[in-house]
Amino acid sequence: MDVTLLWTKITLWLAEHAPTTASELRQAQPPPDMADFESGFELALPHQLKEWWSCCGGTETGALTDVLPPFYAPYGASGAWRVWCELRETWADKWHRPACDYYAGSAGSSFHPAWIPIAGDGFADELVVDLRPGPLRGCVLEWEQETSRVGPPLWADLASMLADVHRALVEGGSAGYSRPTVTEDGRLDWQIR
Repeated sequence: MDVTLLWTKITLWLAEHAPTTASELRQAQPPPDMADFESGFELALPHQLKEWWSCCGGTETGALTDVLPPFYAPYGASGAWRVWCELRETWADKWHRPACDYYAGSAGSSFHPAWIPIAGDGFADELVVDLRPGPLRGCVLEWEQETSRVGPPLWADLASMLADVHRALVEGGSAGYSRPTVTEDGRLDWQIR
């Protein structure tokens, strides 16, 4: 299933079942110029990421909207760029020689320039798309700022993540290691199992 269709299904589910969360999401209007972002990131962005940013504009400024498990608010392209630049500044001393394995999906103990943030928790932990080379290029990792590391891939790619989230919302099951609930005030909340 394609990214745009999956994101649309997720936002429609949120509008019906978690309207407060849905109201904090922004559409990407106008769609960002991907050539500018590829130039800035100095990486060729995969089709799924371009598609994601053409329909997802992130959240209202400052909103901690837990759309992606276990507690991540999605970024639009400009939000991802802002966070990536902040991480580049934080990790400046290791930016050109990160303490990370070479291939996508492998371990790292400093932030890698080929990790593109797609969602954040508001406290410096990030979901990232791993654009290092190898068969797992495009997988989704969880960057943990406090421990300065990534774990193993959570999803094979962005579409797999969105399909897992959609399935969990519709069926009430788990996505990753979290289950969706909706609060009394209409917010999606992921409960770690």
